[in-house]
Amino acid sequence: MNYPQTLEYMYSQLPMYQRIGAAAYRADLENTIAICNLLHHPYHNFKSVHIAGTNGKGSTAHMLASILQSKGLKVGLYTSPHLKDFRERIRINGKMIPKTKVAAFVTKYKKDFERIRPSFFEMTVGLAFQYFADEKIDIAVIEVGMGGRLDSTNVITPLVSVITNIGLDHTQFLGNTLAKIAAEKAGIIKPGIPVVIGETQPETRDVFREKADAGQSPIVFADEGYTSVFKGYSGNLRQWLTLDIYRNGELFIENLRCPLRGLYQSRNIAAVLQTVAVLNQSGYAIDEKDIRNGIQKVLAQTDCSAAGKRCRVAL
Repeated sequence: MNYPQTLEYMYSQLPMYQRIGAAAYRADLENTIAICNLLHHPYHNFKSVHIAGTNGKGSTAHMLASILQSKGLKVGLYTSPHLKDFRERIRINGKMIPKTKVAAFVTKYKKDFERIRPSFFEMTVGLAFQYFADEKIDIAVIEVGMGGRLDSTNVITPLVSVITNIGLDHTQFLGNTLAKIAAEKAGIIKPGIPVVIGETQPETRDVFREKADAGQSPIVFADEGYTSVFKGYSGNLRQWLTLDIYRNGELFIENLRCPLRGLYQSRNIAAVLQTVAVLNQSGYAIDEKDIRNGIQKVLAQTDCSAAGKRCRVAL
């Protein structure tokens, strides 16, 4: 199949949440595990960061990926949904997966997919993981699609798990209270793996602590360590959100400029910085220059030119 034929097959033959709604939702990881077995578990071949949350997970993923790129790493980025081009979902250092790679993957495994009958999202996760492994990336930033516990991305064991915040989303699948939704998103917390919570909320704090404690996973609430002061909008076109960042009450980064202009991005930046701190404990040595460059250049370095509206507004 060529690329247009591949897309037609994916959109018409595979259950897709954006097209048919709840019927595409899988209440287990059986199909994802079957695909991973088929592909010989490609996610074992690269390190990763796993990001869940109701709001902000996309912006957080893009900023973190950009910072890691500024460090000189080869970075995979998996996000969803896409706005214009399916390939927006799968990038390496900002470049979308080539059309030929998408077509070759689906063509190669089409008969297996007809046997496994995966959803659109399950197949796409398999494609992303295989592509990242084939391209020998240094690290992947993986955004959860929905929830966490039963999300197809939840087969990975990351260096750190990140949960940005909790709101009432997808209540028909995840539960009708913040605590129930938090329990689903807490499903990405792995035993012994550090977890960063972006926003402290009374209704969800204990849910996360109990899950982390059960697996002896170090947990930290980013907004308890990182705070920001809004300095205004800078640049000739006032295009930069400008913040002073404080860590444990002391000035950490002065005049940090971010092209994602919503004031709520300060909460996402706190989650990003706390995640960077955890990665540095694993030897990444990400410094202030990497952080400044990564956040300031996030639109260019993660190729948000196509998904800029999603980064600026939707997340």
